[in-house]
Amino acid sequence: MYSFSDIGLRGEILDAISEMGFTEPTPIQKQTIPHLLTDQSDFIGLAQTGTGKTAAFGLPIVQQVDLNDSSIQSLILCPTRELCLQITNEFKNYSKYYGKIGVVPVYGGASVTDQIQALKSRAHIVVGTPGRVLDLLKRKKLDFTKIKTLVLDEADEMLSMGFKEDMDAILAKTSSNKRVLLFSATMPKAIAEIAKKYMQEPKEVAVNKKNVAADNVEHHRYMIQSKNRFSALKRIIDINPQIYTIVFCRTRRETKEVADKLMQEGYNADALHGDLSQAQRDTIMRKFRLNHLNILIATDVAARGIDVEYLTHIINYNLPDDPEVYIHRTGRTGRAGRKGIAVTFHHSKEQRKMMEIERILGKPIERKLVPSGKEICEKQLFNRVNSLEEYIDTENAQIDEYLPHIYKKLSWLSKEDLIKRFVSMEFTRLLESYKDAPDINLSERERTSQGDEKSRGGKSFTRFFLNFGSDQGVAKKDMLGIVNRFIPKKKLEIGQIEILNSFSFVEIDSDYKDMFKQAFQNKSFKGKKINVEVAKNKEKPKRRRTKRRK
Repeated sequence: MYSFSDIGLRGEILDAISEMGFTEPTPIQKQTIPHLLTDQSDFIGLAQTGTGKTAAFGLPIVQQVDLNDSSIQSLILCPTRELCLQITNEFKNYSKYYGKIGVVPVYGGASVTDQIQALKSRAHIVVGTPGRVLDLLKRKKLDFTKIKTLVLDEADEMLSMGFKEDMDAILAKTSSNKRVLLFSATMPKAIAEIAKKYMQEPKEVAVNKKNVAADNVEHHRYMIQSKNRFSALKRIIDINPQIYTIVFCRTRRETKEVADKLMQEGYNADALHGDLSQAQRDTIMRKFRLNHLNILIATDVAARGIDVEYLTHIINYNLPDDPEVYIHRTGRTGRAGRKGIAVTFHHSKEQRKMMEIERILGKPIERKLVPSGKEICEKQLFNRVNSLEEYIDTENAQIDEYLPHIYKKLSWLSKEDLIKRFVSMEFTRLLESYKDAPDINLSERERTSQGDEKSRGGKSFTRFFLNFGSDQGVAKKDMLGIVNRFIPKKKLEIGQIEILNSFSFVEIDSDYKDMFKQAFQNKSFKGKKINVEVAKNKEKPKRRRTKRRK
């Protein structure tokens, strides 16, 4: 067996990772660690979440820290607070027996004063989000002129969140002698441009570009109308009594709405989104990791860096704009040799998207029918009966003294009556909820012209023209990041996005159309002044009549 001791790591680090449960390196670690330990050239690693990227760059960085030098020697940039803290904790674990290595996280949503104080004590390695790192640079509280290594982790996500200009500004303030390590799940055009601009002949390693858990994951799709998404979600949750899942929504507003509805109906759910404070986020994640919370509703951005074992399902409440994001999402289940299920809700006009995902996935996605109310009640009932049958009473001896009175109280009921009452009490909500429940499945031929696409759940959208497009390196997911950057912390829902060569169209919740237009006034993108206008309605071209020659 190929082990970590075979790739040049020191004994102190081997002891630390052995305590962490590391046995043998993953494919990305096998190819990355030896290179980073022996070669100072730039490096690009393409791999999905859960493949061990943090250890791939973290172990060599820790081993190469010079404890006699108190200056900042490495900077790791990442997109979210969650990932920033996760990387920091991993680095501290790696260096447990290696010496007094200072690892300092800097991120928004926390006290900048506390972070400045932490940087003064000992900071060999700084892990940070682009916004806070740039803020500290402007305050002259960070000095990167001596750093040896710069890591761009989840680089594709940092771009999609609109951090391109921040990243450029930070890179310009770093040592010219550094090596740049870029890790990403995908390699869009903008990432290639960063590599070309800031890296010198980098070595590239691509590992598991497809779903790393593909063999352990079943992929199911349910074709429904958009207005029935929530009903379908409840049925999938109810038909799987032991579900432990992340539900991916498109916007922050949608995550809140879905989570609030589920909680109001008694489900053990909560939402993870950008409007939460760090303390709120930590509380939710702690509950979810301990399985005290079994349904987490999140956006792709908020879920970055979440690495939770034993998820039974990943649910795509909406299809992502980028098929690669589907692969990234569903790779979170089916780990550690366990089976996982990826569930996707879509309508009939998204068939081409589904075909593109199947092409990238390399396997068909099985079409399933949303279960009926009767099927759900049967599944829940027999699951509860099985639980009762398998239950072993080892801790409730204290109730023994009450049992004679209970037996006497219920002696007039027969065994059949007791069972009937138990079932009625336990399943009243389900039976009432699914009484006369309609079939919400769409047939393959049924079109969404019945109002599904136009109304999008009854919500009105305004279509805007923006004067930049793919020529400026913008993709659909980048547009989401740009909108979130210029309009932060707003309950703004985005509809369809259409990216053309030199311009784009974006549909915005009509309630916010005036605010959307004002947000882009006097703003620029890549040195070009942004122009935003309400787009003219699409008109079908008129047919030209031609006269027949005699």
